[in-house]
Amino acid sequence: MKLLTRVTVCLAGAGLASATWAAEAYKIVNHDGQYAEIQAPDGEPVFRYMYARDTSTKEKTFDTAKVFGHVVAPDGETLTKGPGGRFPHHRGIFVGWNKLHHGGRSHDLWHVRNTAQLHRQFGDNSADANGATIVGRIAWIGVGGQPVIDESRTYAVSQPAGTYLQVDLTTVLTAVGGDVELNGDPEHAGVQFRPSQAVAENKSAQYIFPADGIDPKRDRDLPWVAESFQIGDRWWTVQQLSHPDNPPGARWSAYRDYGRFGPFTVVKLADGESVTLQYRFRILTGQAPARRSLADAHTAYAGG
Repeated sequence: MKLLTRVTVCLAGAGLASATWAAEAYKIVNHDGQYAEIQAPDGEPVFRYMYARDTSTKEKTFDTAKVFGHVVAPDGETLTKGPGGRFPHHRGIFVGWNKLHHGGRSHDLWHVRNTAQLHRQFGDNSADANGATIVGRIAWIGVGGQPVIDESRTYAVSQPAGTYLQVDLTTVLTAVGGDVELNGDPEHAGVQFRPSQAVAENKSAQYIFPADGIDPKRDRDLPWVAESFQIGDRWWTVQQLSHPDNPPGARWSAYRDYGRFGPFTVVKLADGESVTLQYRFRILTGQAPARRSLADAHTAYAGG
C-alpha cells in the first residue's frame, strides 16, 4: 500500500492554507513574502514563483519590481537568471512590455525602473501526483502609481517522460482604468525566457527553428523556437511553444548569445477587456533533440 503525502498550499495573499492528500505527490511550499516553491515527489525543488517586494532601498526596489518564474536545476542552483548580471531586468520566465500605452502616457513594464508588477494574492494553487500549479494575481503599476493591467498568471509544472521540467504558462491580462495598447519590439516585450547569467559569460546559446532558412527578424508566428546552452559542464535545451489560440502577428527574438528569447505581439485592449496568452516551456537535459521530435512536441501541445 502506498503512503499518503500531505500537500500544503499556502495562500499568502489571502492569509490562508489549504491541504489535500495524494500519493507520492508534488507539493508547494510558500516562503511567505519571498517565493512559492514547487517540490517534486522526491522533495527536490524544481520551480519557484518569485514575488518578493522590498522598497527599503533603491536597489532592492528595482530587484523586486517584477514577478517571474525560476527553474531550479538538480544541483539546487537556478537554471534561470534572477536580478543582477547582464540586463538585470531579464528574469527567468517572465512577462512584460516596454511600451504600454494607457491614459495618454507610455509605461515601461519591461525595464521596471519607475513601474512594477506587484503580486497581490494567490489564486487556486494545487498539487497532486502529476504536478503542481501556482496562480498569482498581479497588479501592473504604471508611471505615477496607477494600475494599468490586472494579471492572472498561471505556472503549471510537471515532468513528463523525457523532460526535466515542463512549465505551462497562461497569462490573462485585463485593462483597468482605461484602454491599453501593449506595444514595443521583440527585444523588449512579450513572454520570454532568460537562462542563467553563466550563459551571458560563455555565450553558448544556439537556436533551433521549425525549418531551415527561418529568419526570426522577418518570419512571424513561429509555432516554436528552441535553444541549447551550457552551464558549467552541462548542456540544456529549452523549447518555447506558442499555443495556436494566441493572437496573431508574433515576432520572435531568438538570436542573442546570452540566451534570452521569446515572442512579442502587439495587443490592444478596451477598458475592462482581456487577452489570454499561452506558452509551454520544455526544459530538457543535453543538446537539442532532432527537429522532428521538437515539432511533435508542438503538435501534442496544439492539439491538447
